[in-house]
Amino acid sequence: MTVLDDRIEMAESSGELTLDMLFEWLEKMPVPEGYKTEIVGGHIFMSPQRDTHWDIILEIVEQLRTKYPRKRVKSDVRIDYPGHLNGFATDVTALAEGAEKDDKGRWQYKDVEFIAEVISKDTAANDYGPKKTAYALAEVPVYLIVNPYTAEWHLHTLPKDGEYHGTVSLYFGDEIDLTGTIVGLVLKTDEFPRD
Repeated sequence: MTVLDDRIEMAESSGELTLDMLFEWLEKMPVPEGYKTEIVGGHIFMSPQRDTHWDIILEIVEQLRTKYPRKRVKSDVRIDYPGHLNGFATDVTALAEGAEKDDKGRWQYKDVEFIAEVISKDTAANDYGPKKTAYALAEVPVYLIVNPYTAEWHLHTLPKDGEYHGTVSLYFGDEIDLTGTIVGLVLKTDEFPRD
C-alpha cells in the first residue's frame, strides 16, 4: 500500500475525501510524462498516451475546428461529472458557445456539447461503463467512443434519466453523421489509425 492509498483510505473513512483533495495529491506524485490521469468513481487511473491514440484525438479535434473555435475544444482538461468522485480528463471535449469556468477556474459539465474517448486497453471498461453513465447523467448531448483495436466507433446520443437512448456503431471508414445533433458536422473516420 502506498502513502497515497493510506491517505485516501483515511479520508474516505472520515467522510472528507473530495476530488480536489485527490487531484492535489496527484499533483505531488511523480506521474510519468506522457501519462493521462483521471479519477473515475474515486479510483485513480493512469494510462500512457500512444501514437495511435493521439493521432485519432488530433483527427477529431481538427474536424471539430471547422465549427468550434480553438478555445472551445479541449483535450485532457479536468471536468468534474455527476456521480461519486468523477474528475475526468476526456480525450476530446467541445464546449458550448458562452461556456464559462466556475469559481474554481474549471469548465463545467453543463456546458459540454460533445465528448470523444479513444479506447486504451487498460481503461476501456471506464469509457463503456461509469464514464458513459456519468456523461448521460450530465446530459452531454453527444458521446463518441473510438476503438482503435476493433476499428469501430460507437455514437451515443439522446441522454435521459442517466442513459443514452440513441446508439449507432460502425467501422473506421464509415462517416459519423452528427448533423442531427447540436454538433452539426459529419466526422470522417477513414484516416483513423488502428492498433
